[in-house]
Amino acid sequence: MTRNPLVQVRGLSKRFDVSPPWLNRIIEGKPRQLLQAVSEVDFDIERGQTLALVGESGCGKSTLARLLVGLYAPSQGEVLFEGANLHDTLAQPQGRALRRRMQMIFQDPYASLNPRWRVRDIVAEPLWVHQTVKTQAQCLQRVGELLESVGLNPLDANKFPHQFSGGQRQRISIARALASQPEFLVCDEPTSALDVSVQAQVLNLMLDLQRERGLTYLFISHNLAVVRQVSDQVGVMYLGRLVEMASTETLFSQPRHPYTRMLLDAIPKLRPGSQTRLPVQGEVPNPLSPPSGCAFHPRCPQATDLCRQQRPEMKNFQGIRIACHAVA
Repeated sequence: MTRNPLVQVRGLSKRFDVSPPWLNRIIEGKPRQLLQAVSEVDFDIERGQTLALVGESGCGKSTLARLLVGLYAPSQGEVLFEGANLHDTLAQPQGRALRRRMQMIFQDPYASLNPRWRVRDIVAEPLWVHQTVKTQAQCLQRVGELLESVGLNPLDANKFPHQFSGGQRQRISIARALASQPEFLVCDEPTSALDVSVQAQVLNLMLDLQRERGLTYLFISHNLAVVRQVSDQVGVMYLGRLVEMASTETLFSQPRHPYTRMLLDAIPKLRPGSQTRLPVQGEVPNPLSPPSGCAFHPRCPQATDLCRQQRPEMKNFQGIRIACHAVA
């Protein structure tokens, strides 16, 4: 699907067992319950490019992110990193070398930093784990360089996380992620907990780092305005499945899937005389009992009997990939 993919995802699925305890099931006669968080996802991420995943809360974006860095094992399918199976490689002795090449930036900078550690210890931990420094002097020098690279003062290394603002804490998280000199960064809504002005600063920093270091990003967000600024490709997820994937320019100018159009219509319009904002209609169904056929049909204005009975398969259509019966 792409010319030079660094990451390839093939038929990736993840199920979680959310059943009540065994004794409760026996006494109350309840069956096991499996939650399908991600279902049969396929995509490629080209080296040096950014793929953004968008969708409402609970659609499986964060679960997919954790699958891509090996924090979760897939129930089905595989993730290929430079053609090698990611999870098989991580289970082998050479897995540490692969782990160095990918890192994750988490959503909440207030929760992802240890409040008991000084910044120098937070940023230095990957250096010692991956044995990229040998002495304390080398470590302190490298920590200072990393803090400078994200716009902080090397003297900030002696402070604790609570002494920083939200944007500064996220910069510390980025410095920690860059410590192992990764090639692939998974960014799980890295700006959602920040003020709008601070969001712009962090996004510009990430774009500058990508240009300087040739980084490849998977960027997860529910903010389509942010996605338009940072991404090369966009994948739209709904209830664990990809429903549309296209280049950023194509998706914003010619959205095909009804769900994509619904998300774009909800973006506030600032120009005088432009279409007023339309709220996203309906609610995401319960993933424990998803609708039959196309999962989006209860909310879709174009739904037909075919949509209610048969789940659409992902197909290529005029340069995009889409799963919708209404698109011929």
